[in-house]
Amino acid sequence: MSTPRIAITVGEPAGIGPELCTALQPGQHAARLILLGDKPLLQARARQTGSTVQLVDYAPETQPAPDSLEVLHIPLAAPCVAGQLDQANAPQVLALLDRAVAGCQSGEFAAMVTAPLHKGIIRDAGYDRFTGHTEYLAELTDTPQVVMLLAGRCDAVKPGYALRVALATTHLPLREVADAITPASLTQTLRILHADLQHKFGLAQPTILVAGLNPHAGEGGHLGREELDTLIPVLESLRLEGMRLVGPLPADTLFNPPILAQGDAVLAMYHDQGLPVLKHATFGQGINLTLGLPLIRTSVDHGTALDLAGTGRADGGSLVAAVDLAITLAANQAQRAG
Repeated sequence: MSTPRIAITVGEPAGIGPELCTALQPGQHAARLILLGDKPLLQARARQTGSTVQLVDYAPETQPAPDSLEVLHIPLAAPCVAGQLDQANAPQVLALLDRAVAGCQSGEFAAMVTAPLHKGIIRDAGYDRFTGHTEYLAELTDTPQVVMLLAGRCDAVKPGYALRVALATTHLPLREVADAITPASLTQTLRILHADLQHKFGLAQPTILVAGLNPHAGEGGHLGREELDTLIPVLESLRLEGMRLVGPLPADTLFNPPILAQGDAVLAMYHDQGLPVLKHATFGQGINLTLGLPLIRTSVDHGTALDLAGTGRADGGSLVAAVDLAITLAANQAQRAG
């Protein structure tokens, strides 16, 4: 493909995803942007929020006008009102992901970008095993393990610094986290993170800062033995393979600028250990990237914001950043393949 096609799933129809998508400026991106969603909904939300973008039907072999967004129409099951969730539309939200993944796997799309969905309404609709985009995409692609990484610019560390935070575990209750961090899972997580920092971000020899699980990184076993029994042996083993790994470090001091400046990415042990810091530093401009998949997937760093849906006040900076990163990673991949 001379001009890459980027599939953008609009997410929860009652949330801010549809209006963020229709606020995109296609002429500012070096790619064809294809919105996967219900076209009448997107047209209505564009009118509601004052967007003047031209929405045209997606035709794979036809080059659209440069100022238009293409729509691959996947209909809703029930009418949608901004801010009001409806379980009936949960299957359509998942169908968007199914279609985007199929297109990436076939080569139709160079990458996929996901606007936020609402995990609760999908589970309420009967999809009890659904825990989030990351896990669903792993299941769709038969990927045994993936790694969630969030990234954003953080000038507090140094001008232009890219703060990258990956997670050893994702959407788990806190009481299950320690048992989920096994030598095998931690080893694979670090290998995936290391490989994608090299292959996706072009870092020849990345340095990864690894957080401890317990306060003060276990304090020599006095505050938990996970560091002694799992983390330290895994890090020592992978260092012998040539990885640059620092830690385990106490998480309460790891995120200070002088320490962050020594690394290219942080591996946090659980969701709310690493992401509050990243979102505080980069919220509105952060990007969610799933590592380890056989395709490129980026996403926003925020939720559906039902209270803002339909108002036109939602900040689209994170979606724009996610689209730009998807295009960059797709170009890097095409260059390597060529």
